[in-house]
This record gives sequence, C-alpha cells and structure tokens, in this order.
Amino acid sequence: MQPQKTKLPLIIGGVFLLYFISTGISYAMFHYLTTPENTPSQTSSDTSNNPGKKSGFKVDTSLPKTEACPLNGGLFTKEEQKIWDARRPLSVMIENHQDARPQSGLSSADIVYEAAVEGGITRFMGVYYCGAAAQDVMVGPIRSSRVYYLDFVSEYSDYPLYVHAGGANDFGNNGDTTVRARALEKITSFGWETYNDIPDMGLPTFWRDTERIGHTVAWEHTLYSTTDKLWELAHKRGLDAQNDKGIMWDKNFVSWKFKDDAAIEKRGNKSDIQFAFFGNYPEYAVNWKYNEDTNFYSRFDGGDSHNDRNNSEQLKAKTVIVQLTKEEGPVDRNKHMLYGTIGKGKVLVFQDGQAIEGNWKKDDTKTRTLFTDSKGKEIEFNRGPIWIEIVATNNPVSY
Repeated sequence: MQPQKTKLPLIIGGVFLLYFISTGISYAMFHYLTTPENTPSQTSSDTSNNPGKKSGFKVDTSLPKTEACPLNGGLFTKEEQKIWDARRPLSVMIENHQDARPQSGLSSADIVYEAAVEGGITRFMGVYYCGAAAQDVMVGPIRSSRVYYLDFVSEYSDYPLYVHAGGANDFGNNGDTTVRARALEKITSFGWETYNDIPDMGLPTFWRDTERIGHTVAWEHTLYSTTDKLWELAHKRGLDAQNDKGIMWDKNFVSWKFKDDAAIEKRGNKSDIQFAFFGNYPEYAVNWKYNEDTNFYSRFDGGDSHNDRNNSEQLKAKTVIVQLTKEEGPVDRNKHMLYGTIGKGKVLVFQDGQAIEGNWKKDDTKTRTLFTDSKGKEIEFNRGPIWIEIVATNNPVSY
C-alpha cells in the first residue's frame, strides 16, 4: 500500500499533535491535542453529547427492515441504508482498563475486535457503519493503537477511518519500542498520515470527561467523541463513501457470508463460553452466555455483566468468533505484545448455541480474514453484531 500524496492523504488517525524536537536531527512525535487548558470538561449532564442522541437525519426505524448491512448482515430500514451508503466504516479504539468501564458505544458497533495489550489488559476496536446510522453514538474512552489492530482496520478500506489517541511508537528514539510493535510508524508508512492543524483535529470533535463514570479517573481514561462528529470530520477531509479521487471505500472490500438464525429446534446447547487472555488477570477473563430464546450471547467481563454506559444494556452478539493466534511478548521494555493476525490458524465460531471448529486465513494486511469450517467451506455468520476475540493458541477455551 503506497502513501497517498494528495492534500487529503487519509485518516482520522488519532488525537495527537505533530511537533519537532531538535536533537541535531528533527524528528516527528505525536501527542494529544486535547489538554486541560484547551478542552472543556463535558460531563454526562451535557446534553450536547447525550448518549443515544438521534443523529441529524430523520429516521423512522419502525419501517420494514429489508436492507442487509455489508459488515455483519444485520437488517435495517431503507432510510438507514441511505445514510450508511454515503459514508465509510468508522473504526474506534476503545479501552478496557477497569477504570474505563463501563465503556460507551460498544453496543452500537457492527463488529467488535478484542485483543490484549501490555499489562494483561485487553482493548477493543469497534467498527461502526450500519448500527450507528440512526443515532449519534458516544464512543470511548478512546485509547491508542497497537500494530496488530492495523491488520483488522485495513480490511475495511485502503483509506480507512481509524480513530485512536496515539499508539506504540519510538519517535523519541529511546529504543523502548521494538520495530515490529511501532504502530504509528506503520500507519505513516501506509500513508495514513494525520492532519496536524489544531482547529480540525481538536475541538469540537473530541473532549475530556474525568468523571463520566461517576468518579474521577486518570487522564488517559477520559477521551470521548461521537460517531456523527467523527463522520463530520471525515466529510471535511473528503472521506465520505468515496474519497476526493472518486474511489469508493468498498472497491476492494470482501463481505463475509450471512444467514438467518437457526430455527429454535435446531439450536444447540453450548451455552457458556469461557476463556482468559492471561491466567493471572481474572478481571479480564471473558464469559459469553447463550440464550436459546433470543439466540444472542451476553457478555461478562471479569465475572461482571458487561454493560454499555450509553444505554445500560448488556453487550450482546449474534456470533462470537474466538480466533486463536500465535502470541509473542512482551517484546520490548514497554512490554508490548504481538499477535500473529496474518497467516492462518484455528478458530472457534459460536452461534445458534453451537460451536463450529474451523480455520482462519489472512494472506496479508489488506486482505479479508476468512473463516472456514473443518471441511474448508466458508462459515456463514448469523445476521447481527459480531465479536472477534483474539486469543493465544495455548489459552484454553471452555464451552
């Protein structure tokens, strides 16, 4: 993938300011644009960022749901389709530190990826497109990028909308981050260079809220935005459904295959999925519980119901994918982890109360990850929210 050389090179890439530090050689470094001095503290009582607020479009979601979402196969109204047809998918890094829970916006994502970062803590990447068409969804806390998430976001466009606050890097030339883990340098090599002008990348797209979850938390757990604000910024950058050269976001996009729910009499009894990312961090152990009547899986994190702060709803999925990958790390002094998300490996797909044992394959960063059953046939996923769990190959999965 070659760097884009237009005046709109790419991405909503994060919330950092490019500046130069002289050490005999000038080098670039990213930093947050939002600071206590230039960012208002907007709390949950601020109606301008009310979670679940309707978008600027007038949408009657009670109309027949006849249009399939290309990301997860979910069915929506024609009005919602008209909205998403004018946009490209939006991927947002959302943290899972205990001080960030409950997060905002995960219940509205079409697809959610979860993988571990350093310190035994996991992080999410929510992909928003169809499910956020009728609402302006608050998302956060927004955190930094890791190199393996770039393999996921690249599947949704050569020019993706990727929202993150910084990322693993070695712009300081201190050697704390190994070359293979340098997410920001890799983003730059892709041509996903961010804009450096404070007016557009700062207010009013992002804000800080130190007490949104009812008590004061550290600064790194306080960055928020909304999907409408982010898509508005993308519009200003010339990155709607097509870019400024007229190239559609989905020119090379490969959609998975989807199906309707199995009839209730054909649903299985695999009702309790359990796994951990690190054995000595039980607070990040995951449990998905299946409900045969609704055909949904409900998520528990660290033994507690995992709810969305926006609507107090427990997070649910129609399909849970446990993608088993090679784990390396810590690989440097910053304790970064690496996961083998390019190549092939084993996968467990849970839907309809059943467990499908199969394989995953991804040829390179840009190609779509494909999931096949034990006979090599591509797995058709149930229509609706999909969660993809990146788990080390040697971690036990109970079901």
